[in-house]
Amino acid sequence: MAQPGFWDNQEIAKSVVSKVSTLKAFIDPVLDGEKKIVDLAELFEIAAEEAEQQTLADIEKDIAILQRKCSQIELTGLLSGPDDTKNCFFSIHAGAGGTESCDWASMLLRMYTRYFQQNNFNYEELDLVPGEEAGLRSITLKVNGPFAFGKLSCESGVHRLVRISPFDSNKRRHTSFAAVDVLPEYDDDIDIEIDEKDLRMDFYRAGGAGGQHVNKTSSAVRITHFPTGIVTQCQNDRSQHRNKAEAMKMLKGKLYMLEQQKRDAELAKLYGNKGEIAWGNQIRSYVLQPYQLIKDHRTDFQTGNIQPVLDGEIEGFIDSFLQYRAEKKHKSNK
Repeated sequence: MAQPGFWDNQEIAKSVVSKVSTLKAFIDPVLDGEKKIVDLAELFEIAAEEAEQQTLADIEKDIAILQRKCSQIELTGLLSGPDDTKNCFFSIHAGAGGTESCDWASMLLRMYTRYFQQNNFNYEELDLVPGEEAGLRSITLKVNGPFAFGKLSCESGVHRLVRISPFDSNKRRHTSFAAVDVLPEYDDDIDIEIDEKDLRMDFYRAGGAGGQHVNKTSSAVRITHFPTGIVTQCQNDRSQHRNKAEAMKMLKGKLYMLEQQKRDAELAKLYGNKGEIAWGNQIRSYVLQPYQLIKDHRTDFQTGNIQPVLDGEIEGFIDSFLQYRAEKKHKSNK
């Protein structure tokens, strides 16, 4: 990075900076922990000799904090999959439930964007389909940050909401569903071949916010891959060329994941088995009425303190699934 001309090619430079950030996310907490251990050990010797009770009490508190940080380092060690360190494409799709589900999808978007902000993940909107009356039908974001795919892949699946509907004049309880889909971002040199004859490209005007130029020109791109039926689209940029490149990158990633699924049953389970976005396929339930409880049905991790979770504090669910996945993998290898 210190070499002259490093920033001449912005795309390559950003890729290198991203890799450096990922490596630092592995290394820095360990180095900081080691330094803290040495400092506390020296401070303890001095405090013990002079019987400084307040200092000893402070050291005890610092040790508790250090233990929690060590636990976080252990959890980071569980992010050892080949794609866990990659950036990702993150999508939310409203399911069964009409307007209710569209509103639920927008609530999930708020929860996850707050999580991104709390964890210093950068994100940008690639595609948005608003709901007919409220909320959103679907949205795709590009999320950049250390272990973005590894952490967010834990959220892939159907999310179920139970609440008194704000859209029901009779104040009845409704159940809504939305699906989260996470795909790692692969480099352009990904080993996957696509025949141009298998593609249909549609160009259309971008909808929603984006300025007059975006909405007046056919800059948005939708790509359909006939053999698999996979559809990717992007409309966030004024440039049709850049939108096409982003949509192709998503398509290549999805095709690569399909190839991986054929050889890797675990990846297939994490990515491809969300099933219908409806009852019986949920990975997590968010019950707001008649009681308050958020429960992950894979790990049984749950909390009755729902507001912090809806405000983005989902680390407990992610950490519990990382442990669950590691234990399951360990058992399968025996």
